[in-house]
Amino acid sequence: MYSIFDIFKVSLGPSSSHTMGPMIAGKHFRDYLKKKSIDSDVNRIDVKLFGSLAFTGKAHGTDKGIILGLSGYNPENITSKDIKEIILKVKTTNSIKISLNSTIPFYQKENIIFDTKNIPKKHSNTFEIIGYLNNKNIIKKTYYSIGGGFIKIKGERNTFIKTNNSPYEFDSCDNLISICKKNNMNIHEITMKNELINVSKIKLKEKILNIWDTMDECIKNGLKNDGILEGGLNVRRKAPSIYKKLTKIRKIDPLKAMDFVNVYAMAVNEENASGGKVVTAPTNGAAGIIPSVIKYYLEFTKKPTNEGIIRFILTAGTIGILYKKNASISGSEVGCQGEVGVACSMAAGGLVSALGGNNKEIEAAAEIGMEHNLGLTCDPVKGLVQIPCIERNAIGAVKSINAARLSMLTKGNNKIKLDQVIKTMMDTGKDMQEIYKETSKGGLAVNVIEC
Repeated sequence: MYSIFDIFKVSLGPSSSHTMGPMIAGKHFRDYLKKKSIDSDVNRIDVKLFGSLAFTGKAHGTDKGIILGLSGYNPENITSKDIKEIILKVKTTNSIKISLNSTIPFYQKENIIFDTKNIPKKHSNTFEIIGYLNNKNIIKKTYYSIGGGFIKIKGERNTFIKTNNSPYEFDSCDNLISICKKNNMNIHEITMKNELINVSKIKLKEKILNIWDTMDECIKNGLKNDGILEGGLNVRRKAPSIYKKLTKIRKIDPLKAMDFVNVYAMAVNEENASGGKVVTAPTNGAAGIIPSVIKYYLEFTKKPTNEGIIRFILTAGTIGILYKKNASISGSEVGCQGEVGVACSMAAGGLVSALGGNNKEIEAAAEIGMEHNLGLTCDPVKGLVQIPCIERNAIGAVKSINAARLSMLTKGNNKIKLDQVIKTMMDTGKDMQEIYKETSKGGLAVNVIEC
């Protein structure tokens, strides 16, 4: 069983699958060399990127992620200052330190290969890390970055997910709702019981609120950091200026809450686009939706509490687990419906839970949140997580609030089940042309003139 902390993880921008995943894989390869005591025998490392990683990896910082991982860093233990210093050092010295005792030549443009000709068979985000030894042997690992910072390794059992014997195992939403009915429990209570296998209740609540604190800090950073985002599109951050306008407006506006939700979501995704620290929710590309909706709960609903935030994150995480188990959260596999669509679904269900809604209303909200994102493509202009990604999070956040409100107004009486819409999303992703799956070869990416 997945944990909600597999869904909500501290990450580096701009992409959980293109930056964070390769970073984790680079660290894994480095650790493997050390474990086998062959780190001192390696005299060269090549990285070959295929599929979506090859087409949009440069704009998504895949090369930087690989370098940081091979240098021994995880997203949790690195600062913005570290990132700049490490990347600069590798570029200026044309070398990389793969262990305490071994520094090898490393030319970023030569040793990281963006292969756009060979199409991967198993997953669009496929890459190989190859180590060459002094004795002429090679060590090669094939990795798949499957979204949300998750990594799989060819030929190996998945070691990146902590497994446990959860008291309430479920494989579908129907299964989950059945368990809830049998035990007279809410969804968040079931998930809390599962999480308590690994941690005390006090510690669990502390971890959940720490996740929110990290999200909130990202919002605050996005509201104060101004300027032009890197990448060549000359996109200026909008969140700081919009926020200043909103805080000065004194007239009564019934839609003012929507304006703040928009700006909070954009603040997070502008931070993500600049390579800042975010929380995958469930991915980097969709990281602004859940924080902005939690902020909406705190600022625009009656009597918000920390317990409400905890219910929100437990429930949203559970919905994310259902998508992870039964579909995909990777834009390069199913398009943006697997990122913004899933985040919208998670936020809608989470908000209903925070507001005290029942399980039926939670399922309906999550279903509505995805149903109206079906077919959403991933077509970033110039391969950057800027256009349409930043504004798309704002629209997704407002849509999730609407889905939650609609669900509670109708008492969750929906014809369509969440399981049905999850399957439909996956089927739609399989039918979607590859040009609309984070390759920047279709849609807005080819119809917008690059600035």
